[in-house]
Amino acid sequence: MSSLALRKVILFAAVFGTLSAPATAAVKPNPLFADGAVLQRGIALPVWGTADDGEKVTVKIGGQAVSTTAVDGKWTVRLKPLKAGGPFTMTVSGENVIELENVLVGDVWVCSGQSNMEWTVDGLSNPEEVKSASQDPMLRLLNVPPGTAPGPLQEIAAVWKQCGPETVGSFSAVGYFFGRDLRKKLKVPVGLINSSRGGSVVQEWINRNVMQDKYELVVGPTYGWGNMGMLYNAMIAPLMPYGIKGVIWYQGEYNASWAYQYRTVFPMLIKSWRNEWKQGNFPFLFVQLAPYMKIVSEPQESEWAELREAQLLTSQRVPRTAMAVITDCGDPNDIHPKNKEPVGARLAIAAEAVAYGRPVTYRGPVYKSMKISGDRVVLSFGSLGGGLVAKGGELTGFTVAGADRKFFNAEAEIQGDAVVVKSSQVAKPVAVRFGWADYPVVNLYNKAGLPASPFRTDDFPLTTQPKK
Repeated sequence: MSSLALRKVILFAAVFGTLSAPATAAVKPNPLFADGAVLQRGIALPVWGTADDGEKVTVKIGGQAVSTTAVDGKWTVRLKPLKAGGPFTMTVSGENVIELENVLVGDVWVCSGQSNMEWTVDGLSNPEEVKSASQDPMLRLLNVPPGTAPGPLQEIAAVWKQCGPETVGSFSAVGYFFGRDLRKKLKVPVGLINSSRGGSVVQEWINRNVMQDKYELVVGPTYGWGNMGMLYNAMIAPLMPYGIKGVIWYQGEYNASWAYQYRTVFPMLIKSWRNEWKQGNFPFLFVQLAPYMKIVSEPQESEWAELREAQLLTSQRVPRTAMAVITDCGDPNDIHPKNKEPVGARLAIAAEAVAYGRPVTYRGPVYKSMKISGDRVVLSFGSLGGGLVAKGGELTGFTVAGADRKFFNAEAEIQGDAVVVKSSQVAKPVAVRFGWADYPVVNLYNKAGLPASPFRTDDFPLTTQPKK
């Protein structure tokens, strides 16, 4: 039996067991509300659970007491915005009383995607060093149990753990480094919910109803409709509408063969999560694919470059998003590069700007426009972060093409806020590409220390673009 089939069998059994379990009269909060939980500050905070029909339920925390009556065995209250702090005791009472201890109020972030988000601290090259410095009672971790489901689940087994050497090893390395850096910057409690799954395509993470009338658009040529939404059902739907500050996302490797399609499907995921969470356009921060596979010396087409472009376009077109560029964190022999610390750090910088409105440079140089002057192309950039830098020597990674659309390696030089590109093999250039490879070897940064995203100035047809 395949691993996918096995996890479906396990989930079906879990769902059947939940549906067939006898109802209880006791009031009960959703399992996300547990000892050690972090609640989102500054919002009208939903708290929900189960009870007998007609049972009065009261939730108390931080001087607040809010009551409601259960209908059809379910109840929901909304607390007035809470200020960061704690630990608090949260009481949920009806015919019985439940006390949740050591509850914090701060910022909650969901960490999702495929295997590079799932990759744990124990999988790093220096896990013991990282774990030994991880103790932080104000940073809490929750791992969503992996699984799939044919329909949206109502709840999951949830255990909040205090971050430290005994707990962080099994948590997302990218998520941990992100949360650690946020804690240093914000000085408030932070809760991280890791909901990631290796080998997954983006379509598995989207509510199937959103994709129902878009079959041809969202389903890859070799990936069946039956799996669509299965991870969303088991690993995202049960989290809604838990109060969150935002999402960090690292996924795309498995969608590279359908990179052009990703331009549509990835923004679809962001929009649908925001709609279904009902907390507005919360920040959605994501990681551009790391370099991977063989380093080549001559320009060629690349599905991975096309996927990176789809991610870049999403960061430019979808409000309150940002992309962490990690062209310096790859490994040609490993799709799971171990250098996760800069990944989390750059996501945290992006959060400072997008989520918290701080005046920080959070992007590397961003291509703006080009001007052709004889045999040279002058490229203009934004997000200069104090100025352009060729890190470690002469600029690398630029190619140029003429009207025949054949690209050649090019010389490139920084001139003020621009880069001038030329090649002796192209007398009349029409297009420039930067870092257009599976494994780009590039070194254009700004003085803030952030690398430029790969890009192209042309609109030539792509290898993953549907043929007209």
